[in-house]
Amino acid sequence: MNLIKPTIGLTALSLMALSVSYSALAADQKPRSGGSLTWGVETEPNTFNPQLNGQSKAELILRVAYESLLARKPDGSYIPWLAKGYSLSDDGKTYTFTLRPDVTFSDGKKFDANAVAENFRHAQDPAYCAGSSLCAIASRIESVTTPDENTVVITLKQVYAPFLSFAAGLKLLSPASWSSPQLKAGGPDLAGTGPFILKRYEKGQQVEYVKNPAYNWASANASHQGPAYLDSVTYRFLPESSVRTGALLSGQVDVIEGISGNDAGEFKDNPDFTYQHALNTGTPYSLFLNVTYGPTQEVKVRQALLQGLDIGPILQSIYRGERTRVWGITSPVDPLYDNSLDGKYGNNPQLANSLLDESGWKTRDGEGFRSKDGKRLSIEIIQAQATVRDQRDVLLQALQAQARQRLGIELKIRYVDSGTYTDVRNTGLFGSIANSNTDTDGIDIENHYLPVKGGGAINYSRTDAPEIAPWLHGAAQTLDNDKRKGFYAQLQQFAIVQQAFAIPLYEPEDQIAAASYVHGVGFRPFKQMPENAYDVWLSDH
Repeated sequence: MNLIKPTIGLTALSLMALSVSYSALAADQKPRSGGSLTWGVETEPNTFNPQLNGQSKAELILRVAYESLLARKPDGSYIPWLAKGYSLSDDGKTYTFTLRPDVTFSDGKKFDANAVAENFRHAQDPAYCAGSSLCAIASRIESVTTPDENTVVITLKQVYAPFLSFAAGLKLLSPASWSSPQLKAGGPDLAGTGPFILKRYEKGQQVEYVKNPAYNWASANASHQGPAYLDSVTYRFLPESSVRTGALLSGQVDVIEGISGNDAGEFKDNPDFTYQHALNTGTPYSLFLNVTYGPTQEVKVRQALLQGLDIGPILQSIYRGERTRVWGITSPVDPLYDNSLDGKYGNNPQLANSLLDESGWKTRDGEGFRSKDGKRLSIEIIQAQATVRDQRDVLLQALQAQARQRLGIELKIRYVDSGTYTDVRNTGLFGSIANSNTDTDGIDIENHYLPVKGGGAINYSRTDAPEIAPWLHGAAQTLDNDKRKGFYAQLQQFAIVQQAFAIPLYEPEDQIAAASYVHGVGFRPFKQMPENAYDVWLSDH
């Protein structure tokens, strides 16, 4: 079953995209080469190895240097990139990728079948990727073979529908990377095939990339071919939204991402700037409630939080209408999204308080918090410092106040560094973890709801409810998207409404504001995260 024809014309598609972008420009405003761009970003990568970095926000930075086999169109379908095409066997277990013959890594190493195969083999090595979803998905691989230098064949142990998303999107490293001392941390030794090359990293400050002059293999949905327009791009780490906004308004940077609801008005309808925003894919920012520790072991306590909180007005107050309330287990822009839960729970403090009374949390202490057997109804929310963005600290504080006022529940918010975050996750000694992710095609759902020791890399609720496995396995073993959506709808009803393993809050989105002389910034198709700087160019200013 051939799903992408290797003969798709990259040039024809590129010219089509260019004609659209050119139509809005004056003749003297066609893309030009040269110049340097400074981009103010919210998140500093915790590693510059793109395969081990689990921060979705860091993809903007890493994607300039590292690329994948296939790209995606807005509808999620696949188009050529480093691979000219792929095919899937009739039994649904064997993927064959046909590679472009004209690609090289930026360190001069050849991009061929052996180089690609080595990336997938390392993804199967726990010594390399233990604890990540990379290892969990790659463990499904039976074999990786290379019939010739431009063909890679990957055979799975059994049908696994999300595998193509993983294989097509794996960011590929040069063969020299595997023996480098920089392998885990990343750095210049970890060469990719991208349009830019890492030049300099100043921890806590910025990272600079320079143009790859040999680059000539952009994906089929890029707006041009050949090297990038820019000579260099520097990403400055500016964690505070107000600081990023001020830096753009004062001309210290040319572009920013991650714009608060309060600051969006600075750029909307302002002729000196452009402003864009788009919802992410993946799992919404949610409070995942631990079913194995503390008061959240009790289903009625979890249900009380789900039913008693009123999320909408909090989001409106904090984000000024610039964020989207969600109700389910995946993004509204995901093809697997099911809207059956929209508006079906929450803002019912009477029901919530009844549930708490029924579960024995009737007594109130001197501060008004519920207690039982002399212990306060207290739930600790763990928030990784690396993902404290988008005013999430303010959001958690608002939920904390509402839980106390409406329900008599104490929410304790604890911000932790990366090392502590890993330790806490591993021990399971926490009440809740607040998080989101952008993985698609059901990978995000599996990561959150498979058992912790069975592939649930970010199963923060720590559920191993037997009801879930048949839905996840059913969805993974069919290539019919309608059937997959049906399985996830059943899981969603059980996991959210019945068991309250998670409280969905809002769907993260990305925002980009740029000075008017910056052209070509936008969002990646399908995932809708900020696209890299390959198509960006500068006019006179």
